[in-house]
Amino acid sequence: MPEDRSYKAEKVIERLGKKLNRQVVGSLAACVHCGMCTDSCHYVLANPGDPTFAPAWKADRLRKLFKRHYDWTGRVFPWWVGAKSVYTDKDLEELKDIVFGKCTNCRRCSINCPMGVDFATFNRMARGLLVSVGVMPEGVAVVSKDQWEIGNQMGVLREDYLDTIEWMEETIQDELDNPKAVIPIDKPNTDVVYTINPREVKYDPRTISDAAKIFHMAGENWTMPSEGWDMTNFGLFSGDDDLGGSVASRVYDKMHELKGKKIVISECGHGYRSTRCEGQNWAGMDVDFEMESSVITMRDYIKEGRIQVDKSKNTDKYTYHDSCNFARSCGLFEEPRELLNLVTDDFSEMYPNRSENYCCTGGGGAMSMSEYAPDRLKSAKIKADQLKATGANVVVTSCHNCVDGLADLIKHYKLDMKVTQLVNLVANALVIPEEAEVAVKEPDEVETLKGLFAGKKIMVVDDEPDLRVFYGSVLEDNGAEVIEAADGDEAIGLAMAELPDLITLDLSMPGKDGGKVFEALRKNDATASIPVCIITGRPELRSLIYDRPVPAPEGYLDKPVSEETLIRNVRKIFEVGRAMEKQPV
Repeated sequence: MPEDRSYKAEKVIERLGKKLNRQVVGSLAACVHCGMCTDSCHYVLANPGDPTFAPAWKADRLRKLFKRHYDWTGRVFPWWVGAKSVYTDKDLEELKDIVFGKCTNCRRCSINCPMGVDFATFNRMARGLLVSVGVMPEGVAVVSKDQWEIGNQMGVLREDYLDTIEWMEETIQDELDNPKAVIPIDKPNTDVVYTINPREVKYDPRTISDAAKIFHMAGENWTMPSEGWDMTNFGLFSGDDDLGGSVASRVYDKMHELKGKKIVISECGHGYRSTRCEGQNWAGMDVDFEMESSVITMRDYIKEGRIQVDKSKNTDKYTYHDSCNFARSCGLFEEPRELLNLVTDDFSEMYPNRSENYCCTGGGGAMSMSEYAPDRLKSAKIKADQLKATGANVVVTSCHNCVDGLADLIKHYKLDMKVTQLVNLVANALVIPEEAEVAVKEPDEVETLKGLFAGKKIMVVDDEPDLRVFYGSVLEDNGAEVIEAADGDEAIGLAMAELPDLITLDLSMPGKDGGKVFEALRKNDATASIPVCIITGRPELRSLIYDRPVPAPEGYLDKPVSEETLIRNVRKIFEVGRAMEKQPV
């Protein structure tokens, strides 16, 4: 080893030689610097005049290393072909900022290269070289560690996963008024084994209950696994093939254990790509079962008549965002559009679309790399303009990563839009057969509920006066004493003074937001044990609650909330509380 080269730099050079396959070498050698890739990159378009964002410039940082050590031209005429090496750990840090911070591996430049150079492929390889010597963004290290050690990329514990599934099972049973609407766990010999993204457990469990409702209405023989349920794979983002193989093996091994016929993969672009398209290569495994996206599953249910939908239930103006991994890397262009048109009436394309669509700017693991957020959000101007031009108020995507990326840029650029997924639209459009409909209480039956919350003091916290009046009226009609707070500071003060039996809490409020209010209540001895039901119209803010170092809320509702839903959930919180009180210490 040369004296002036660090140990890490030497290992990167050595490992590069082991990663040079036909695809990588072809892409490293074939670039003619024509510039066709330049206008394909959203980073370039958002940063005019800065050549360091151009795909060819970024690729040359690794190409120079390849030429210096593995291509004969660089060894004989290094000054002629611009061959250079890396010598210090600082050189590796600079390479890290390029391959992680200036590219989402969206592959838009790849499909526009006339020479077939796949920059995303060897950019991922370069990430893997750096990861192998511990050079990576902190967020990548944390997520990778969770997936290695806990089995999923968000560190969701087994008991939390199973508790969430049980909670969602109770939710659909209440909604359908049917105790047979269950979410089976580890049921063997099923036709469908449903795998999900950990984000669904931690931030958006409604997608689990929506999928379960669809499976139930379709009469599907299905199950969810207790282990190996995370179909996402951070190895795709980090370039760590060992991690990629380990994660994929967990999914495949559990499938073999359950003897299922087909894995259905929930809406996640990189999860679909890594589980169905890449995982077998990383794991060195052959699989003997079918794998498909839930988008195809839901579409087929409708076309085969297994579920009935009423598209008039989805009344917004919609556009569709093609996830880079779902569309560009796996070719799923028409299936989501076909399904979207089956459950909505007002759909407008954004342009460009399909394989030419721009990245949500959160791909390639970018959402975990906080140090690069300013460049990411600046480059998101391209996507923001694309969304705004559609005139839609809802953008639909079949990828949980894109949900977060799009929600982030929508907030940053103050767009009047929200993000949803196809599973939510299908579930909302379901036509429930008469025998399975939720029972509607007759007036005399409603009367028997008067006094349901008698003796209970409930505080309603929301900055919208109309909603405070609505929630308060419903609760008062059922016997509760209601107090109201219009902002976070008032809520904390009233909670300390009144010590209510339950608090309904909005998240998005001026001043102190609901997340800060919730944490303050939980950390105060006087209010820590007061049950809290979150009621929000912005589910993307769920992290304001669930990422805090305090116990989770007792309830959670997405707006709009009906009278029946509010009563049912408040009653459930009180019932759970009574059950806990009866348990022996």
